[in-house]
Amino acid sequence: MSRVQIRMPNLGAEAETGRVAAWLAGVGQVIAVGEVVAELETDKATVEFEAPVAGRIVEIAQPAGVDVKIGDVLAVVEVD
Repeated sequence: MSRVQIRMPNLGAEAETGRVAAWLAGVGQVIAVGEVVAELETDKATVEFEAPVAGRIVEIAQPAGVDVKIGDVLAVVEVD
């Protein structure tokens, strides 16, 4: 098994950061590609964040309510 870092996506052309509004999945949860795992927000919108990989979440690196730079690690997923 390997671990994959899920990173903060670019949420807009001018945005340098985004905020984790809420986690909809938690540590230990098995997720599928495309499953909504978090809500991310900028000053203009809140968007659903879909898992880019399937596996088990082993770490939430950024708690809800925190501003996160684009490209920073949001979570770590263990994949087969």
